[in-house]
Amino acid sequence: MKVMFSAGEASGDTHAASVANALREIDPSVEMFGMGGTLMERAGVRIVYDIKNLGVIGIVEIVKSLPKFFKLRTYLKRVMMKEKPDILVCVDYPGFNMKLAAVAHELGIPVLYYIAPTIWAWHSSRGNTIRKYVTKVASIFPFEAEAYRKYKCNVDFVGHPLLDIVHPTMTKDAAEAYFGARKEAKKVLLMPGSRKQEVLSLLDTMLKSGEQLMAKHDDIQFFLPRAHTIDRSELEAFIDSHKVPVTITEDHTYDLMQICDVCLAASGTATLETAMMELPTVLLYRVSPITYGIGKMVVNVTHVGLPNIVAGKEVIPELLQDAVTPDAIVSLVEPLLRDVDKNEAMRSELREVRHKLGEPGAVKRVAHLVYNLGKEKCNE
Repeated sequence: MKVMFSAGEASGDTHAASVANALREIDPSVEMFGMGGTLMERAGVRIVYDIKNLGVIGIVEIVKSLPKFFKLRTYLKRVMMKEKPDILVCVDYPGFNMKLAAVAHELGIPVLYYIAPTIWAWHSSRGNTIRKYVTKVASIFPFEAEAYRKYKCNVDFVGHPLLDIVHPTMTKDAAEAYFGARKEAKKVLLMPGSRKQEVLSLLDTMLKSGEQLMAKHDDIQFFLPRAHTIDRSELEAFIDSHKVPVTITEDHTYDLMQICDVCLAASGTATLETAMMELPTVLLYRVSPITYGIGKMVVNVTHVGLPNIVAGKEVIPELLQDAVTPDAIVSLVEPLLRDVDKNEAMRSELREVRHKLGEPGAVKRVAHLVYNLGKEKCNE
């Protein structure tokens, strides 16, 4: 059986790699290939297009990159025609993967969509398109599954994959030793995103807020887990241009989260990861003004952060657009560093968010869906 994956950014690479590993446990003979990154490659997926320089965000940015995406879609169509996969697994990256799903449908290839388009937030019309081109939706939120059912899509609620992935592997003492963390120091985690554009947009402001925090605390440390889509040398050069000493880490991110006091995170999957690790977080979101303006007109949710959407209220503070300033960041971080009760109160709220996401086992459930659909096609 042949399985083709399409993942367009670091988080998709992570989720696709988890499914690939689970597929190998079901059937070691499964052949896997597709668009992805280093984690998928390590999981045994033959990479036909590397996503390292692919990620862009925002409507304006996407428009500028349209010629590249058209060429990529044409290339992947040729790959499908040559390789003849038994199933295409689309992981997140809806702007591109929705179009690729239509191509696969045209070629008679079943499509499973995992980390599906957020029709519950915006682009609700995508429900009709999903019904037309996607064979099965593997939904990660219960309210999302209900939204898809309203469009009569073939959907299974599988639970959230992070429940299988997000957990520490070390004791706190071992983690502090591993990362060179001082026990008495205040520890701030910086997560500016996995796409170069995000990093450039947010890291400068994070580091400027770090300068202010250093002036307020005698002993404070900053840690930054490097997304594998960002070159370390570029990251080091950017950090060196500021006055904040930052420890760049390469692995054991969840162990790092468990020893930190607070996190500054770009909006996205990272905020759900920190929620599951019960790490108090301040969410930062900044895109081009045009993208934000259009988004405000079409988005149907009151919060940007996934933990807040799951909770149905603001659990972690959100700073959006022009509100993303060093002063604003410091005003939110300081109470979480100085007031133990405020810090613990947010951790308690985040514990409830984790509880609402259901039970572990999502990755294996998705792998079985992929395997069964692919086998049906294979046996035709």
